[in-house]
Amino acid sequence: MIQILYRFMIELTNGKWTSLLLKKFTCSPISKLLIPSFSRVYQINKEEMEKPLEEYKCLHDFFIRKLKPGVRPRHFKAHSIVSPVDAVIHDKGKIRSDHTIFVKDKVYSILEMIGKEEILNKYIDGTFMVFYLSPSHYHRIHSPISGKIKDQWTLGANSYPVNQIGLKYGKAPLSKNFRIVTEIEQDGASLSIVKIGAMFINSIELTYSENMLRIGEEMAYFSFGSTVVLLFEKDKFQLEPFKLPYHVKVGEVIGWSN
Repeated sequence: MIQILYRFMIELTNGKWTSLLLKKFTCSPISKLLIPSFSRVYQINKEEMEKPLEEYKCLHDFFIRKLKPGVRPRHFKAHSIVSPVDAVIHDKGKIRSDHTIFVKDKVYSILEMIGKEEILNKYIDGTFMVFYLSPSHYHRIHSPISGKIKDQWTLGANSYPVNQIGLKYGKAPLSKNFRIVTEIEQDGASLSIVKIGAMFINSIELTYSENMLRIGEEMAYFSFGSTVVLLFEKDKFQLEPFKLPYHVKVGEVIGWSN
């Protein structure tokens, strides 16, 4: 019953016009009035921000804020894999032989998530990581490795929330929400970055123009809520054995390529 009620309420509010109205408001000058309270409620670290609070023109401008140079690691060892976002790693594990992963008591199809059967087999018996970004987090996405962009594609339309309640009661948000998948190749090893939009705004903006990415380089940003899933090819990468949930920052080492 809870699941049915939750989905009904989301369907009522997650439509085209409600999303457009919210986006219009958060991009309007009047939304600037909410920035101080937003910063206070979500305990934003103002010392890390590129600009003072009063210089952001609207709530959306504040939400996609950049950081001051040097507040995240920029020097990486060879073969490092680093966190692409500031987030909480809620889940990690093995990609099973039936092309599924198990996240928050729910089974997700990797085929449905990435939408390309021709690249599916390379990820079987590989590993996955789920990074959840709350409204308090820095919302720009950086490359976890250096490599060539093999392919990039967009899937999905509307989005369910990707918070704890959304993962439990939503319609498989990790594999149905609006998302952009980027596959990067490094020395013959493939890694897919699944950038998943959240409720209402559903916006993922790409910020790079070349077909090569350097480790730690900015590649995109989210508008209002998001999740990133990393998919690692079998026997090509080794992840750090940290205990979940794990709070992580952009540029922090999360594993190594073999």
